[in-house]
Amino acid sequence: MSEKLRTILAIRFSAMGDVAMTIPVMQQVLEQNPGIQIVFVSNKNWGALCAGIPRLTFFPADLKGAHNGFKGLFRLFREVRKAYQIDAVADMHHVLRSQIVRAFFRLTGRSVAAIDKGRAEKKALARPEEKVLKPLTSTIERYAAVFRELGLSVTIDPKQPVFARQELTAAMLEVTGARNGDKWIGLAPFATYKEKTYPLDKMEAILAALVDRKNTKVLLMGGGASEVAQLTSLAIKYPAAVVVAGRFRLPEEMAIISNFDVMISMDSANMHLASLFGVPVVSIWGATHPFAGFMGFGQREENAVQLENLSCRPCSIFGNKPCFRGDHACMEWIEPVAVEEKVINLIG
Repeated sequence: MSEKLRTILAIRFSAMGDVAMTIPVMQQVLEQNPGIQIVFVSNKNWGALCAGIPRLTFFPADLKGAHNGFKGLFRLFREVRKAYQIDAVADMHHVLRSQIVRAFFRLTGRSVAAIDKGRAEKKALARPEEKVLKPLTSTIERYAAVFRELGLSVTIDPKQPVFARQELTAAMLEVTGARNGDKWIGLAPFATYKEKTYPLDKMEAILAALVDRKNTKVLLMGGGASEVAQLTSLAIKYPAAVVVAGRFRLPEEMAIISNFDVMISMDSANMHLASLFGVPVVSIWGATHPFAGFMGFGQREENAVQLENLSCRPCSIFGNKPCFRGDHACMEWIEPVAVEEKVINLIG
């Protein structure tokens, strides 16, 4: 009779990029601790991020519906508890919602651990004056520390991609076209906040240069009606570019991303999705900074494009504060050629 697995409940709500950063950590925790399984509670739309990882089970949370508010979170607790015998809780979010859920489990006698977000040192990194400009502990390592606190052995190998390249279906190839030996470049020009977004006219200059290269295909990534409309307008001007945005669900988009030779992205979810497949990312940083610990898993900082000597950077950790200068110099002053050169460096 096989020994019963210890079951860890892991919690991380929030945006897709933040959730994607938990995946390599949980995969390596499971590989290094064969006596456990993880039940991962997150926003209901992100289940594809967990697909195919042994002993990782996704449990969808409907935070705008059935699991909204205190009563909804209690319902979530009861549903998880009914489905699984939870032994410990790893709170990788440490916000009110996750604190409430983990408190319910603590009241049942379960051990819990929560992420140390390093708020004080992040505040020092992003303050307007007398910044303490130094690399902070990465979010990946902060996630890993939560599992260590629960007594698990975790050593993160940044060179180990979570997923291998995936074969594309006929429906996907109908949009992307066959590879035919081309280098595939993903271009994801959007982010949640303006302060994290490279100006679209400058991104267009990058696109214009890349579509002119032989044996190169540029695939345009994004989400939401507004982004799809803007990318479609670009593709009309540059017919060699392919709009992937808005045409597939997340699992199919991930399969397409897995076939990229390089991704151009902001400090955003697409950087983290590409990282799951070991795809190198040329990331563009404005108001935020890799020092805050949100660089994509396994990505090299030398592939980041940023203004190193702009004293106001970073002005925020998440890019959600308006530019106090008013000129968005951190993005406006980056020349398109700086991005092009790093891309060409990677694709050869």
